[in-house]
Amino acid sequence: MLLNIETSTAVCSVALSQGEKLLFNISDMQGQNHAALLSEFVQKALDFVKNANGKIDAIAVSGGPGSYTGLRIGVSTAKGLCFGFGIPMIAVDSLKVLVSALKNSKENFNNENNFFGSNHSVLFCPMIDARRMEVFCALYRYDGTIFREVRAEIITEKSFADVLENNIIYFFGNGAQKCKSVLQHPNCRFIDNIFPLAENMISLANEKFITCQFADTAYFEPFYLKEFQATKPKKIF
Repeated sequence: MLLNIETSTAVCSVALSQGEKLLFNISDMQGQNHAALLSEFVQKALDFVKNANGKIDAIAVSGGPGSYTGLRIGVSTAKGLCFGFGIPMIAVDSLKVLVSALKNSKENFNNENNFFGSNHSVLFCPMIDARRMEVFCALYRYDGTIFREVRAEIITEKSFADVLENNIIYFFGNGAQKCKSVLQHPNCRFIDNIFPLAENMISLANEKFITCQFADTAYFEPFYLKEFQATKPKKIF
């Protein structure tokens, strides 16, 4: 039984899984409420485990890239639980969680014809907002293998131009919305309402659990991709 925690974006979510089976999930999409809500969500999951006379075998957490604050809250909570229960921690790539969310979206992914029908190959580009016109992104093939590694990309009209010549790219995630007006190539496709939820971590976390790909609980740090930049508060007067 795995407790999955996802806090890489403004969405806060927790899910319990056993193998590939979802047992319990709860989420909030109202904004950066992780500090207030995550402990409450985790407690509800633990209550579920207790009532089911179960036992958590590991904690899976989104390991980045993503929101600096969200990742720190999620990883800190996961570490505390791992030390408290004496169980291992699993770190899951946040962008892969988005790809998993797309695959789990019946209206978008179950009909594979949605992604084929031309002579172009198909790539998936999950995007996490990094403020202004920058996003955290990577390119994946249809089978889930990596085409281009994770990077922080400042979006201009020339972004992905070399790849778009021979590939249709599907953009999704909370960073894709602001790219619609900039990326005008005819091979660009945008899919709305794809969110990285804890329930979308299940397959990725379960695979790592089976193969014992555990993070070092004491020394693990989220993959921020960029250094944290503090901003000065606005003057009220």
